[in-house]
Amino acid sequence: MARGRTMSEAFKLELAKELGFYDKIVEGGWGNITTREAGLLVREAIKKAEAMMMESAALPPGK
Repeated sequence: MARGRTMSEAFKLELAKELGFYDKIVEGGWGNITTREAGLLVREAIKKAEAMMMESAALPPGK
């Protein structure tokens, strides 16, 4: 994910599944999750973005 871009709906739903509150979103939309759950979603997205940056930094130039 590049700086300034928002997360895609599919990515957010994937994270919600991993974090265990996907069903709440299906039942009532994004307004149905708690502030804590929203924070967990953001934290997980940041962790994944950092891991992707570390992986790309470890690749040899030209790859």
